Amino acid sequence: MKIITGTFFLVFSLLWLDGKGNSQIIATSKVFKFEQPEIVKINGYDREIMEPFLSRDGKTLFFNNLNDSSENTNLHWAIRIDDFTFQYKSEIVGVNTSNLEGVPTMDKLNNLYFVSNRNYSTSFSTIFQAKYSDGKVENVKLAEGFSKLKPPWVNFDVEVSEDGETLYLVDSKFNGQGIPQTGDIFIAKKNGANFKRLENSTEIFKNINTDDLEYAVSISSDELEIYFTRVKIPLSLSSIPEIYYATRNDLQSSFNPPNKLPNINGFAEAATISPDKNLIYFHKKESGKFYLYGIRKITK
Repeated sequence: MKIITGTFFLVFSLLWLDGKGNSQIIATSKVFKFEQPEIVKINGYDREIMEPFLSRDGKTLFFNNLNDSSENTNLHWAIRIDDFTFQYKSEIVGVNTSNLEGVPTMDKLNNLYFVSNRNYSTSFSTIFQAKYSDGKVENVKLAEGFSKLKPPWVNFDVEVSEDGETLYLVDSKFNGQGIPQTGDIFIAKKNGANFKRLENSTEIFKNINTDDLEYAVSISSDELEIYFTRVKIPLSLSSIPEIYYATRNDLQSSFNPPNKLPNINGFAEAATISPDKNLIYFHKKESGKFYLYGIRKITK
């Protein structure tokens, strides 16, 4: 068999032997080139920025302040001025409590999902949903049907697809000190008013989930491009999260083996992708504080 060589072949496939002498092609994720990351300014806001989410129309940025027991972690919003400048508006009205509210995500119909530990002690669930409009929410309720419903298991991350039919979530087992010991991504599909775990989630993420911690999913509008964070466990003060991305050819396929998002040094996590898939935002820790950064794909 003639083997094609060169960059094109290496980017999209690898050649291997299946043990019987037969050559097989294993797909790999597309490799993108990126510019250097730039800090993003939010006019009128000087606190820490974590867990960014850019709305599906690219006009609104959602985020939470510092995710730490020393602060009341709440949801905020800002509006886009340009790719690297937003105008801060306020906390989101109708959603925040004295408990943690974080990790916002929203579909094109303005169904907002987020993480909160407000009643975990009784519900053993952490993912909530609400209807969003112009900085306010109504009808806050649990998103149900996928939680394991038993401690110490926690779903501490959520991303909703553009059409609202799919949730990308994380299963994590916590220890007695509230530190995650495991973290794997899975999918839940809309099932009436609730959601149901997808039976082949393990297969879809077979090239992404590892013995390390995978979390903080961002999915493109076509659900063919995924960004996520990985950090080695056991976690320690020196643990450095890194952002990866992966692609697949269609919605029935598994994601291909991922690539690390380049040009980023230090503690970076929680990517969110622009509608055209050419700009990635994420939070990055510098000198003990979390800032918002953006990194642009090179498309030419």
